[in-house]
Amino acid sequence: MLTYNVRSLRDDAAGVAAVIRACRPDVVCVQEAPRFLRWRSKCAALARESGLVVVTGGRPAGAMMVLAALRVRVRATRDVKLRKRPRLHQRGLAIAEIEVGGAGYTVASMHLSLDDDERLSQVDEVADVLSLHAPPLVLAGDVNETPDGPAWARLAAWLQDGGGGDTYSAKRPHKRIDAIFADPRLVFGSCFVPSVAGIEVASDHRPLLAELGPR
Repeated sequence: MLTYNVRSLRDDAAGVAAVIRACRPDVVCVQEAPRFLRWRSKCAALARESGLVVVTGGRPAGAMMVLAALRVRVRATRDVKLRKRPRLHQRGLAIAEIEVGGAGYTVASMHLSLDDDERLSQVDEVADVLSLHAPPLVLAGDVNETPDGPAWARLAAWLQDGGGGDTYSAKRPHKRIDAIFADPRLVFGSCFVPSVAGIEVASDHRPLLAELGPR
């Protein structure tokens, strides 16, 4: 699976699709999906040009989105807007219960706040929301914090951190602020920043690509 902050496709929409297509993922957790003018058609175009379909998300999920290949069976979806403080951006979750290769998963795309206090409170809210969904869980997205921060630590105490390289900025990667977290009942075969032509200009983040499955 892939997690990717695409910055509302403001940099190079075709480049984002090319990066996704080159990675050949079963599932993509997108952050900062288009959510304003013509957001549905823009999300659909990204999925189509990436060789995938939109599973759920967009504006109803606070600009989170889940894409998937046709080989993925979708059992259920849910879009959630997280509680928001005044003058801060709306955040949310795009959630999909899926089946891949006969195994079931709940996959969620998230993007936490830039505000330290709100970000930490959102981790608890995310955990409460996802406790209603069938395990095992894979939670991926933009934490807006490095692994030494309190919100990241709380996530890593709940779910295993797949690791990976620096994802921000795309042109000069020097911080790991994007992550893929997974239920301890799953095992990571790999988790890394892929090397794909044009990745440095497609968005302001680089994606993370992971292989994982049941133990």
